[in-house]
Amino acid sequence: MILVTGATGFIGSEILRRASLRGWRVRGLARRPDRAEELGRLPHVELYRADITEPNDLDEAMEGVTTVIHLVGIIVATREQGFDEVHVGGTRAALEAAARAGIRRFVHMSALGAPEGRESTAYFRTKWEAEEAVRSSGLSATVFRPAVVFGRDSAFIRPLCKAVRLSPVLPLPGGGRQRLQPVWVGDVAECFLQAARMERSPEPVYEVGGPEVLELREVVGALAEAMGRRRPAILPLPVGPLKALAGLGEKTLPSPPVTADQLRMLEQGSVASPESIRALRRDFEIEHARLVDKASEWFR
Repeated sequence: MILVTGATGFIGSEILRRASLRGWRVRGLARRPDRAEELGRLPHVELYRADITEPNDLDEAMEGVTTVIHLVGIIVATREQGFDEVHVGGTRAALEAAARAGIRRFVHMSALGAPEGRESTAYFRTKWEAEEAVRSSGLSATVFRPAVVFGRDSAFIRPLCKAVRLSPVLPLPGGGRQRLQPVWVGDVAECFLQAARMERSPEPVYEVGGPEVLELREVVGALAEAMGRRRPAILPLPVGPLKALAGLGEKTLPSPPVTADQLRMLEQGSVASPESIRALRRDFEIEHARLVDKASEWFR
């Protein structure tokens, strides 16, 4: 049996659906499984209510498990959940529970840019520290660092589609010149599922990117094309003042629309190394789907 933490999230849901179609037994961990009834009805899938930071919850969840796929993560810290608590503390708790249960295989989701950005943002720092915990655990582990993940329900795609639909002018930080390598959620899920069935992967770490590198403004253009809309005019926004406004919003708003950390991450870009993409193509059978092709399918 495969255990998936963060199972009701964007990537976790795709993993559960694909595992169910294969007839693989999979147990999905979630803090609120009642919010994902559709997943709980899938054949061969059981949803398990658990808090990643509670040892008793994890010990029960690990019974009969052979492999752990660890996906739990947050993009924005809140008063209830911080980056250190979720990324570092949650990963250590999952590793310790796996070790207590005698589980030897652990497949972990990090983030593209974590090594380079760990000095500049709390998100990347804690992703990197979680990776370090995985590497020092003694388990047979594979770490995936996905680029920006796209899909019909992704938090990355939906706001852009809404903006394209509503306005002929789209304001973007720095004019949308940031370089991204968007990767389809189905390809990301396949990497995790295939790695979960390996005793050990050929490489310990893989950067997971799509088949093309696009500037953010080109991503917007591809979505507009798929939607049958005119490409919106891009209104460049200076990044410096945006960071200042974002910092103010973090101090005054319970849920700010954007954080200074997110703007720094956007500036860094999200592009995988050619060497890692070659290793990904060599070791995993995935579609390497382009954004424009998948988006055209959704809107049809």
